[in-house]
Amino acid sequence: MADHLLEIRDLHVSLDGEDTEILRGVDLTVDRGEIHALMGPNGSGKSTLAKVIAGHPAYEVTKGEIILDGQSVLELEADERSRAGIFMAFQYPAEIPGVTIANFLRAALNARRADDDEIDVFAFHQLLQDKMALLKMNPDFASRYVNDGFSGGEKKRNEILQMAMLEPRLGVLDETDSGLDIDALKVVSNGVNTLSEQDEELGVLLITHYKRILQYIHPQHVHVMLRGRIVESGGPELADHLEKHGYDWLHEEAEAVPAGGA
Repeated sequence: MADHLLEIRDLHVSLDGEDTEILRGVDLTVDRGEIHALMGPNGSGKSTLAKVIAGHPAYEVTKGEIILDGQSVLELEADERSRAGIFMAFQYPAEIPGVTIANFLRAALNARRADDDEIDVFAFHQLLQDKMALLKMNPDFASRYVNDGFSGGEKKRNEILQMAMLEPRLGVLDETDSGLDIDALKVVSNGVNTLSEQDEELGVLLITHYKRILQYIHPQHVHVMLRGRIVESGGPELADHLEKHGYDWLHEEAEAVPAGGA
């Protein structure tokens, strides 16, 4: 087993076919069982990093490495990265009218298995019931169409249910708190905390603008991204400092690095 779950080394990224770098030398390590929060203002590169980890085809890695459990994933397509254990919860999950959550999740599970090893229908429904009970979700939720007519909180709860069912090694949660009222935020946070407690090997990278979700999900490590680089890392106290002082005090450090990376 590799020393670290996720290692990102000197990662430089541009939109495919364009010269301007969005990520300009990102370094980040996530160990098993850790929750890391990645904070920063709009346009700093946080969501780009999430998409690149997951294998979004619109981005080109021009330098650096993304290593999961000791193996580079840069040559893997998005579905291959998913099967390798990377899960991404989207900021704006897509609606799929006509497809129930149960059928969607069964298809997702079978996509990770060999063609002749599809999960038994009864075993799947038992697993789904167990996971929904763990997350304190109404079983009727599984019969609804994927995100069709869902509130913001319901969409994010569905993402957490997907993570529970797929049991990834690394969960990348992109702006999970976006658009949630306080009650929905608590429900989603409790889901993340429950999965983290159930699986001591699960690593989580939580991307957020605001400290409020960190009142309910408690990361061991907090990082700040500006201008495509992680410019500051620390413990939970860093989030408290950002809440009081904003990002202005970090701009000088980001500005000191010329465009194109370190």
